[in-house]
Amino acid sequence: MRPSKRLPNEMRKVSLEPGILKHAEGSCFVKFGHTHVLCTASVEETAPSFLRGTGKGWVTAEYGMLPRSTHDRMRREAAVGKQSGRTQEIQRLIGRSLRAVVDLAALGERQIVVDCDVIQADGGTRTASVTGGFVALGLALRFMTSTGLLTRLPLKDQVAAVSCGIFGGTPVLDLDYDEDSSAETDANFVLTGSGGLVEVQGTAEGAPFSEAQLGELLALARKGTAELFALQKDILKL
Repeated sequence: MRPSKRLPNEMRKVSLEPGILKHAEGSCFVKFGHTHVLCTASVEETAPSFLRGTGKGWVTAEYGMLPRSTHDRMRREAAVGKQSGRTQEIQRLIGRSLRAVVDLAALGERQIVVDCDVIQADGGTRTASVTGGFVALGLALRFMTSTGLLTRLPLKDQVAAVSCGIFGGTPVLDLDYDEDSSAETDANFVLTGSGGLVEVQGTAEGAPFSEAQLGELLALARKGTAELFALQKDILKL
């Protein structure tokens, strides 16, 4: 039995609350169970220097955890003076995931920055960030089309992410902290609405996992992201 009493293929309760902030062009408060992340998308009218003169835009992401998002207070990375390797790795993942479904040429020489701030962490902060970040990004793009900055919505597909793992010898969907901290295998899957794989991160904490087990985890991820895509569609009217 899972600590949360969920079935192996059962997600935590997920909610996506759009338009949570007044000033951001797009925002979404995403909850995967007790993991809560505030995602905002900000439109900047200049592209990064490496894209100037190309006519193309860019989508990037920043990620951070608030001091009491975890059991003990952590110091703000700004106070420490540098980002951790984990923070850098996660925000690059979010940026790659979002860029995979955006027509960057249609953006023009603009940049959209998606900020993902973890309010409360209970496992799966990166997957929640990708899923909510897409909603914030989509709302920002809707804002750009409604105000005439863009002539069409430059989304090629949806993107969402979910964690899976092997816990107690059983493949399970959407790990919370209790499972993630003691799973034999944990993995993160980033998928598109059309079924494409953007990124797969998988690690065996004990014995190596088999190709068959990887297939089982992917099947669980497809079920979980199908539920997430339905929630995203309902908000963005895709």
